[in-house]
Amino acid sequence: MFAGQLARIGVAFTFAAMTASVAHAQTKEISFGIISTESTANLKQDWAPLIEDMSKRTGMKVNAFFAPDYAGVIEGMRFNKVQIAWMGNKSGMEAVDRANAEVFSQVVYADGSPGYWSLLITHKDSPYKTLEDVLRNSKNINFGIGDPNSTSGFLVPSYYVFALNKVDPKTAFKTVRAANHETNLMAVIAKQVDVAANNTENLDKFQARMPEKMGDVRVIWKSPLIPSDPMVWRKDLDADTKAKVKQFFLSYGAGKEAAREQAVLAKLTYKGFRDSGNHQLIPIRQLELFKDRVKLEADSSLAAGERKARLDDIDRKLSDLNQQLASLKQ
Repeated sequence: MFAGQLARIGVAFTFAAMTASVAHAQTKEISFGIISTESTANLKQDWAPLIEDMSKRTGMKVNAFFAPDYAGVIEGMRFNKVQIAWMGNKSGMEAVDRANAEVFSQVVYADGSPGYWSLLITHKDSPYKTLEDVLRNSKNINFGIGDPNSTSGFLVPSYYVFALNKVDPKTAFKTVRAANHETNLMAVIAKQVDVAANNTENLDKFQARMPEKMGDVRVIWKSPLIPSDPMVWRKDLDADTKAKVKQFFLSYGAGKEAAREQAVLAKLTYKGFRDSGNHQLIPIRQLELFKDRVKLEADSSLAAGERKARLDDIDRKLSDLNQQLASLKQ
């Protein structure tokens, strides 16, 4: 009888342990990082419904992770405080290079466009109506640039606006201040800065949120197309978690609750998500190298031999990237 009781206790203990294990697996926690393109309050409002849906569909507790700048999310991923994140291409590249990350998906915009555009904006009353006006009058201009890890706010204008025109923004303008897209936009509207970097995605969201203010904004420059934003995860996430997360993103907005989910996506200016990988970062890597090459060519402090060696190294890297792009198109 005593042996039977022990057996029953053993079975009960085993069942309880198994139940606890299953419960633990179902309540696994992961953190979802969101780069600081605008105020945390606005980001929380826009992303909260999607994060809640992710928790329900994956069976995991998904916590939103916000930081005051892009670097905070990158470092959060580096130290495994963040496992999944929405980033721009520049910050995604930094996360891949420094934070054990990889791209697994990218957003699809509401209009179906394959990407977005960096912009320079001014107030409607500004005397600066073209990029040429800005460069010609730079000493009189208070300029708002983006976060150093922003693709559209920093990297793209750094190359297309400054490097190609042989302009150093640190010395060219009356003042330069770095801020997120929303802060720069509001500073232009309030005439606190004369010209600022922004992007089409942020202006679309602002148009929906405060249409009465959009009339105060003038776009004076538009970049070449930038690939749409990547979703990244830590490479060391377990296979089961990766599968659940990827399934969630790739199917979001197309299932039984498509209408409700599309309304959630609309607030983010998205239509959905599609499969992707680190290859989408190749054009951004090329931009970084082009920018470095232009800067290096203008550096008169280097000995000719050292400059040539560095330029040759950049050219080799560019050649490798071009070959990678060519192989992807085959």
